[in-house]
Amino acid sequence: MARKLFVAATGQHKGKTTCTLGIAAALKQKGLKVGYCKPVGQNHIQINGQNVDKDVVLFENVLDFKVQPDKHSPVIIASGVTSAFINEPNDFHFSEDILRASEYLENEYDVIVYEGTGHAGVGSIIGLSNAQVAKTLNAEVILIAEGGIGSTFDRLNLNLSLFREQGVPVKGIIINKVHPDKIERVTSNLAKALKKINIPVLGTLPYDKSLSFPLIGTVKSATKGINLLNGDQINNQVEEILAGSTLEINEFTYFQNLLLIVTYDNLEKKIDKIKKEAKKKKMDKCPICGVIITGYNPKMKRSIDLDLCQNYLSENKVPVLATKLDTYDAVVAISQIEVKINTNTPWKVNRAIKMIKNNIAIENLL
Repeated sequence: MARKLFVAATGQHKGKTTCTLGIAAALKQKGLKVGYCKPVGQNHIQINGQNVDKDVVLFENVLDFKVQPDKHSPVIIASGVTSAFINEPNDFHFSEDILRASEYLENEYDVIVYEGTGHAGVGSIIGLSNAQVAKTLNAEVILIAEGGIGSTFDRLNLNLSLFREQGVPVKGIIINKVHPDKIERVTSNLAKALKKINIPVLGTLPYDKSLSFPLIGTVKSATKGINLLNGDQINNQVEEILAGSTLEINEFTYFQNLLLIVTYDNLEKKIDKIKKEAKKKKMDKCPICGVIITGYNPKMKRSIDLDLCQNYLSENKVPVLATKLDTYDAVVAISQIEVKINTNTPWKVNRAIKMIKNNIAIENLL
């Protein structure tokens, strides 16, 4: 009979998808046939006319399976579903759909990795909290928590109470996003605290800044930008932001993958300064990954095509966006981006797999 692992988290953006991906890939590298399922999804796309959670497509590439919506993403809570369920619950058969998917996967794989949604209580209004779904699947839970000590334990305790209420076994905790120089202290203290409630720490993952780098395409969405130049380069990754005159160029340590946020009037001046700095550092590659022109008004007669820096930006295939936001508001919008791992970030996929392999004893999961 297939082993079933349910990966949950203490909240959104704690690294659940990243950890699930690494766990599934590591189990596959052990020679096991590994299946994946997102039993309850929210953010979705359509495949052959059927709704599928976005995360499923990412796992399709890593685990090499063909997506079957009813097997890999059996329940999608799209807009209006919650209200419809509250008023006519008998019209829905969520648990039956999940069990049908599970039965199929159990016959196909040695291990099935189920990915939860949000914290342990998400979905409870329709009877599909993570705890309830894990119980329905008869799966063991691996709980992901963001690094810390007191506040982390408090959040863990809240989430664990829901799993205890449902009688769901929790295999252990993975502590994520811990600053490297705090790993030993955080792990030791949390392990001692969790030992009192018989929950082991399965491993601790260091904070990796590269996993928080957004793409130009994500920046475009956050700032409601439009393409002015090289719009096909939206998968460039952003490592640092150079916003107008608020940050001096010499403050950057690595000086690469810079997102330049600037008004039209300052564009040429800033580009020229960056070019000089790159030459001084003897850099062959253009350090700019993208440009956002702020305060943009489509009625303005000025055009990026007439700018003296266009040749430099074109030759280096630098995407240029324009936004109506001013520089300050653009920086705020970008700072609030919650970066998700996806098919457009292959370096993050590889990094996630490596981090799990290096920091988690996979045999303890089985």
